[in-house]
Amino acid sequence: MADTAKPPRPVYRNIHITDIRTYRLPVAGFVSILHRVSGAMMFLLMPFIIWMFDTSVSSEISYDQFTSVFNVGCAGGAVPGWFFKLIALALIWGYLHHFTAGVRHLWMDLTHSVTKEQGKSSAVATMVISVGLTVILGAKLFGLF
Repeated sequence: MADTAKPPRPVYRNIHITDIRTYRLPVAGFVSILHRVSGAMMFLLMPFIIWMFDTSVSSEISYDQFTSVFNVGCAGGAVPGWFFKLIALALIWGYLHHFTAGVRHLWMDLTHSVTKEQGKSSAVATMVISVGLTVILGAKLFGLF
């Protein structure tokens, strides 16, 4: 028998907390993590969402209060209006990312598109669409057009 050495088998291990800075996560991994983050963010900011909806549709006076919070702020100017706009922008991004990532998952489930290339391209498309729409709506929110 020839003395042939078998090549070493690859070792798959969980990453340790010290490996986080050097670990290269694929784009689909970032989309997956951000999908979870956006869902948690929307859940945690649900009281703010309910307040925005309630004050914007209750009456004309409450609608004026609603718009003044985004323009002037609240608590006598202690919390500036741009802070509330940033919270609203985070909610806009969270919703758009969660929606587009959910559509991506539905598309993969319906078409059985589970190759590496399709996963990467759909993840990139998800990021581009969600960030692009967030920039457009954020520009509208901050009054750039």
